[in-house]
Amino acid sequence: MPTETTAAPPQPGATPVPPSATAAATPTVTAKPDTKPEAAEPQNALTEAFTGYEWKALAEFRKTVPDSLAKAYTDKPDAKTTPITLWGVRIDPGNLVDARVSVVLMKFLRARHLNVSAASEMFVETLRWRDEFKVEDTLKEEFPVDVFGKLGHIYGRDKGGRPVVYNVYGGNADLNAVFGDVERFLRWRVAFMEKAVAMLDFTTVDQTVQVHDYAGVNMSSRTPASKRAASEASNIFASHYPELLYKKLFVNVPSYMAWLFWAFKMVLPAATVAKMSVVGSGPRAIGKALLPLVAPEELPKRYGGTADAEVFEEER
Repeated sequence: MPTETTAAPPQPGATPVPPSATAAATPTVTAKPDTKPEAAEPQNALTEAFTGYEWKALAEFRKTVPDSLAKAYTDKPDAKTTPITLWGVRIDPGNLVDARVSVVLMKFLRARHLNVSAASEMFVETLRWRDEFKVEDTLKEEFPVDVFGKLGHIYGRDKGGRPVVYNVYGGNADLNAVFGDVERFLRWRVAFMEKAVAMLDFTTVDQTVQVHDYAGVNMSSRTPASKRAASEASNIFASHYPELLYKKLFVNVPSYMAWLFWAFKMVLPAATVAKMSVVGSGPRAIGKALLPLVAPEELPKRYGGTADAEVFEEER
């Protein structure tokens, strides 16, 4: 995102568990003098945090959006003037002065260090990929629960209102069922990501907390198919879901794998490393790391909280 992903395999997902209520949207306000854009425009809690440099880059980025849409949808003559929807936010090239749109566009800018040209290229490639991959169709597809149902869950929110996403790598020991059809796995994995992103309002909350659980994972879990799936999924999220991660915690990591994470840290951007934590095993150790972020009642018991999260407990 700086990429949100790491080289570690990004598997997991299931039907989201109803979250706590999202914080109420912030009304339009005037930005503080040191972060205020050149002209007054709609604000929300997230745009209030933009710096002067970011507002300047955003103003330039907005100018490129109509042409970016034309590049992304070459088969549509009116693409340059036709509104699109990305992550639930309507982007109208004729009126880009909108707080939620500003938050979405800023993600591409931040992912490319405020380089407008690079951000525009990423934006175009993301729109093309979504169109070619048919992202919206994955949300309508029915994936077998016995194969993917225990690979991950979305449960509760952290103290800042961010949804907490649990990726359970050892959720299904039948690796052939999970990765035998890599394309199906990727469609399922993208659908799971989209469900998590759908819980962001881009007004007060625009990122998720991810917990990657390696309980039950062993050396035999790394098959050619699983490696390919992990690599392709990592590339998808790094390229097309910028700046959507707040924190990423790796839990129940086998000792033989621990050195891999430290090796990854040596080559990842500092901003990405700052979001990552390798935590111990068991409720007590995991809770020590997660409870400062997530209230006990929002955290499943198996991770050190007090929530009777049936979707987790039934896996025991």
